Amino acid sequence: MIPTRLTRTILFEILRIFVVALVVLTLLILLIAVGRELFRKGLGAMAVLQLLPFAIPISLQHAVPATALFSVCCVYGRMAADGEISTVKASGISPLRLLQPAIVFAALLSPVAVYCSDMAVSWGKPGVKRVVLLSIEDIAYRLLERDHSYTSDHGFSIHVREIDGRRMISPRVTVRGKGDDAFTVTASEGQLMMDEQTQSLVLKLVDSQLIRGKGLQGDFPGERQFEIPIGNALEEDDISTRSPSELPLRLIRNERLRQRERTHAKIGELAAFTGFSLLTSRPAEIGGEKSSAIQSSLKSSRHRLTRLQTEPWRRWAEGFTCFFFVLVGAPLAIVAKTSDYWTTFGMCFLPTILVYYPLYLLGLDQAKAGDMPPYGVWIGNVVLSGVGMLLIARVRRY
Repeated sequence: MIPTRLTRTILFEILRIFVVALVVLTLLILLIAVGRELFRKGLGAMAVLQLLPFAIPISLQHAVPATALFSVCCVYGRMAADGEISTVKASGISPLRLLQPAIVFAALLSPVAVYCSDMAVSWGKPGVKRVVLLSIEDIAYRLLERDHSYTSDHGFSIHVREIDGRRMISPRVTVRGKGDDAFTVTASEGQLMMDEQTQSLVLKLVDSQLIRGKGLQGDFPGERQFEIPIGNALEEDDISTRSPSELPLRLIRNERLRQRERTHAKIGELAAFTGFSLLTSRPAEIGGEKSSAIQSSLKSSRHRLTRLQTEPWRRWAEGFTCFFFVLVGAPLAIVAKTSDYWTTFGMCFLPTILVYYPLYLLGLDQAKAGDMPPYGVWIGNVVLSGVGMLLIARVRRY
């Protein structure tokens, strides 16, 4: 009865500190993330409000593992410093029994962390990108009014003499690109509009002059429209063009099978082209432009397939950092014997991240490059589990 009551008390203390710390840290990360976007992009109040729901899972993705570690460090560090661990051991109860609530808590929390990670990359980050993209018109006007210039991440910049309402006075628009895709246009006045259907920024210019490519120039009296494509960030239906890191876990398996079929098709295309070139006694074509294009497409297809194979392992490894952080932090807090929350957390958190994150990033980079199996992203967790077992063995001899 006493051990059961004791474990419930410990679990309640862990949950209480975890909830409070999670709310505080999530709000802090949320304010920093939204504030950064507000400062960098010049978002308005409505855009910030639209951004908040998408930023919450991104904040939780980073906050949950840290708060899980913080909560167990606080509870077990205080218990060890107050002599409660020694008292329990003197009563004939193994110190390992005291670690059970933390391990159960972390085991139940880890799948929730996986879900938060999945939501963050497949819904949160694309949502933030979409909000910023749809707000590009307001962002441009706000920065043009303040700085008289605006440079976009989508490959264009605008300079104006002044802004009168929604009118740009003496605008100069430069679109960066290759060859004839690059152009510069000036006008006496103009206006910006975002077209969601064509996913482009529409310039309505009056008395404009266009310089395109290598000195090609043209004058356009009166009103004329120019379109600046800003990418396919609003497209959500074509899964094959989306980054694997933006796909939800429920879609990755089927997309991996389809990508494998595309890769096999590219291999067959390359084999057919090579065989036909040899059959028709044109071996020079094997190293030609068309062959290089097929090989480049095949390389990209294989790379995407490798990333699709790695992504589920990455999400689960990232989510289960909660479990392995707690596996190290709880016994380390008992060994440290300090009741100061931040000292205990610092002693546990800094060594943990210094060991875990370099190994995690190493495994992730190697797995994405195909130099390591997909489960190589778990190398950091495996090392933490080994450290945790050593610490638990020391607690047993406490």
